[in-house]
Amino acid sequence: MLTRLKRLLWALLLIVSLQCYAQTPTAGDIEIVESIPVGTILDNPDIRNTTKVWLEMIGRAHQTLDIEQYYISDEPGKLLEGVLNSIRAAAGRGVKVRIIVDARMYKTYPDSVDSLGRHRNIETRHIDFGAIAGGIQHAKYFVVDGRESFVGSQNFDWRALEHIHELGLRINSSQVASAFEETFDIDWRLASPETKSARPISAGGDGFHTPIRFVGKEGDDAIVLPTFSPRGFIPDPVQWDERVIVDLIGGAQETLTLQFLSYTTLDRQGDSYGAIDGAIREAAKRGVKVRMLVSDWEKGTPAVAALKSLASVPNIEVAFTAIPEWTGGYIPFARVEHCKYIVADGRKFWLGTSNCEKSYFYSSRNVGVICTSPCLAGVLAKVFDKSWNSPYRESIRQDGEYLPREHAERR
Repeated sequence: MLTRLKRLLWALLLIVSLQCYAQTPTAGDIEIVESIPVGTILDNPDIRNTTKVWLEMIGRAHQTLDIEQYYISDEPGKLLEGVLNSIRAAAGRGVKVRIIVDARMYKTYPDSVDSLGRHRNIETRHIDFGAIAGGIQHAKYFVVDGRESFVGSQNFDWRALEHIHELGLRINSSQVASAFEETFDIDWRLASPETKSARPISAGGDGFHTPIRFVGKEGDDAIVLPTFSPRGFIPDPVQWDERVIVDLIGGAQETLTLQFLSYTTLDRQGDSYGAIDGAIREAAKRGVKVRMLVSDWEKGTPAVAALKSLASVPNIEVAFTAIPEWTGGYIPFARVEHCKYIVADGRKFWLGTSNCEKSYFYSSRNVGVICTSPCLAGVLAKVFDKSWNSPYRESIRQDGEYLPREHAERR
């Protein structure tokens, strides 16, 4: 009898072990995804395109689809139209869809949001982060069935799929998804007409999330932790974007590559903001080789002085990127590198939705991912090098004059 009981216990342990193994994410469950401006040389053939990945993910939805975006802007016949139709199709087969957009941007782009909201099984809300924390809802992410997530610089904007350089991550993990869902639920409640208070609100969960390991081949594992802003409206302060970024830069020993749309050392009131700038300077002081790319949209702004100052530091190189206009005509708010990521020592990176400005960390909703993976970090390093070595790069010099780019419409 005792022998039979032991065999039964061993069998149960084996079943549990197999179930745990089957549920362990693998390296294929996390993927870098890009959008490339048409007519440029920035495409990376080994990185899948955003539109394809979004359509696959939404097409796999069976129960829920939670989407939080800065805004939604579609044009007939453009790639985003197919994505929005796939959301409608998901709702049509019974998937419960919730969509949050920024309240102020909704006033500029109401049509697509309203169209989606009229569909059965789709509910939309507008969140006023200006009233809540003094900023905007700037995050761009969605979660499918509480198991698969997408986070990146890509807005739900037709231009983001065709005329802007963007980077994101597809992550198949219920643990990662649960962290994003907690933040989504915070904002869903804050966006409710019944919510009167702008005080910090928690998701009501256990808060802290431990890093999630993705098993790779030959020891090439990935360790992932979602990150969030602003402080006070996130599941756990350990996962605050600014803290994670400063720690990442502070831990670099050899190389740092950074890319942002914008970079400034002044806040909206004109006061000094030096958390990230100071961390970069300290890294260079200890011998780390730093390269940073910033969009040419910063030309003619106070950011130029900050960028020149940074570029004057030994071991630091800073450059603008300027994507040429489309040969088919002028497109406003496009033809730019919009990526937001940092790679340290070719093995660890942060990728998210924040630009390098104080408001993105202290008053606006943003999300990201901190990841340790030499393989994935290597992919991002190659993406950076392609832009750095492209004809679109313009190194920043102390004696350079950087006037605003002309955006006169061409007909």
